[in-house]
Amino acid sequence: MTLPKRQAGLVWLYAGLIGLMGLLLFWLAGASEGVRFSDRLERFAIDTYDAVLLFALGFLLLEIGNDVLTGRFSAARLLETGSSLLTQVPYYFAEGVAFVLALTLYFGLAQWVPWSAPNTLLTFALVLLAADLVYYIEHRCMHRVRLLWLAHSVHHSSDVMNTATAFRFSVFDPFITLLFHLPLILLGVDPVLLLAAEILVQAYQLWLHNEMIGKLGPLEWVFNTPSHHRVHHGSDPQYIDKNYGGILILWDRLFGTFAEEQQTPRYGLTTAMTSINPVTVQFYEFPRLWRDLRRAPAGQRWALLVKPPGWAPHEAPPNKPAEIATKSVPPGGEAR
Repeated sequence: MTLPKRQAGLVWLYAGLIGLMGLLLFWLAGASEGVRFSDRLERFAIDTYDAVLLFALGFLLLEIGNDVLTGRFSAARLLETGSSLLTQVPYYFAEGVAFVLALTLYFGLAQWVPWSAPNTLLTFALVLLAADLVYYIEHRCMHRVRLLWLAHSVHHSSDVMNTATAFRFSVFDPFITLLFHLPLILLGVDPVLLLAAEILVQAYQLWLHNEMIGKLGPLEWVFNTPSHHRVHHGSDPQYIDKNYGGILILWDRLFGTFAEEQQTPRYGLTTAMTSINPVTVQFYEFPRLWRDLRRAPAGQRWALLVKPPGWAPHEAPPNKPAEIATKSVPPGGEAR
């Protein structure tokens, strides 16, 4: 018997809220011990991520069990799940390098900022809001700039939508995140607050990748939910390039990229990537871009890097220079 979607959603939300409340109380307890606000916040963010990570892995086991009960379980589906989890091996090494680089750049740049914001809960709330907005911008750019899509396509290449997909990352992802969030240091905030905000934005999204949790009523208006994120992973024409938000779905509603889940999406790329080879998963889009660059007129190769996936140079008529004849394939063209 399938666990009802509404019930599954409540199970997840209740467990998550209980865990977060416990962590919050633990974090607040440090205030009486003379621990600095930024240190308590850093500890809270890391503990929250670890707790959500463990809960996500437990929920993945629940999903696999549900697949068995509903007849959806198959060797291919299990191997695809394992393929998603396996991307964490190179990703963790890359994340470690990016973290050291982030510490160097964040603290180095902070020394040159002539103003500073107070280390308060209100400041952190504003930093978290800013980090979530920057995540929206970053995420949208990763879909609309083909050079960035080389990395982000890894996350979208699976045709299985379960919690393992939340762990499916490119080795280049942490460096892209670093570049987009670095300017926030110019606000004069403590780099620890920014790092904590980035961790929480990522931690929130671990619960979004599943098909067991249905729509969650009023929460759907403000927050990103599994329903909204299923849309984001859909390769159906009406779902492509929609719902980029991290924590808040409000950004999509404000900037015209929101779509509601009307039918079960078809997951994966529009040009299916069926391999579970870890090297192919990481670099599937690279030879495709290289092929297009070799075929493109010299004057249009730069455009292939900065235009959306699916954009291609026009085949110019004999009496018209190829460099000025271009076409733009609708979002979700051949590379998606």
